[in-house]
Amino acid sequence: MVHSARFAVSTQGNDDMVDITGLVEQAILESGVLNGIATVFVVGSTAGITTIEYEPGLAEDMARVMERIAPRDAPYAHEERWRDDNGHSHIRASILGPSLTVPIVNGQMVIGTWQQIVLVDFDTRPRNRTVHVQILGE
Repeated sequence: MVHSARFAVSTQGNDDMVDITGLVEQAILESGVLNGIATVFVVGSTAGITTIEYEPGLAEDMARVMERIAPRDAPYAHEERWRDDNGHSHIRASILGPSLTVPIVNGQMVIGTWQQIVLVDFDTRPRNRTVHVQILGE
């Protein structure tokens, strides 16, 4: 069985981290799948999906680490070509990746107690993101 779901997430941009665990859990519940996998995918090249212990300190740490890896004020050929300001956003999103696959056992995601699924928006402005959840199982 394959079940598809999607939902919108409003973000503030600039490394905004949003906990989407509950929305993914709801998609799994609605699918009726008891055992399988769920792939969570964000549409767009300046946002990513990962797991983390979702709390303000780690959200701040993530932003600080990404700033060291792909600094906002560094020169980017992308910005020269397109005359925009989000070259660092594309690099950060590429490093994090647009998707995550999570096992489903007995109708529940297999994640740790302090492990949440988050969307991180690296773009330079608020955005409305579309997240797709593809559930495969029985």
